[in-house]
Amino acid sequence: MTDLKTRITEDVKLAMKAGDKARLGVLRMLTAELKNREVVLSQQITDAVVIEALEKMLKQRRDSESQFRAGNRLDLAEIEAAEIVVLSQYLPTALSEDELAALIQQGISETGAAGMKDMGKVMNWLKPQVAGRTDMGKLSGLIKARLG
Repeated sequence: MTDLKTRITEDVKLAMKAGDKARLGVLRMLTAELKNREVVLSQQITDAVVIEALEKMLKQRRDSESQFRAGNRLDLAEIEAAEIVVLSQYLPTALSEDELAALIQQGISETGAAGMKDMGKVMNWLKPQVAGRTDMGKLSGLIKARLG
């Protein structure tokens, strides 16, 4: 088992013992997503797969939270916000603006990107290095600004 998956499994047990139903529910959704990836999609569960699942679930919750807030359903938005907090605890520490700028510059240099047509090369080079550590939409915008 990977480090992240082991940590999640242990946290499920702790949440059960503590009677923390909200946290337990979120962690059970996460373990179900990982089990789905393992069984249905035949993916070997690595930390990278766990991070990918976390990013997907976080994106869904952020979208739901913003829609609930727009629809003036603050009760449901707060539930989504609480789930975001729980899931975010398993992601690696976020990159600072300076670290991100340095990685983008390195990616442009390494791939020999000269303009917008090379953006895909830079994104593909950066993806494994920034997985779970920055928002990919934000990264895309920064690369566009640098190449454009």
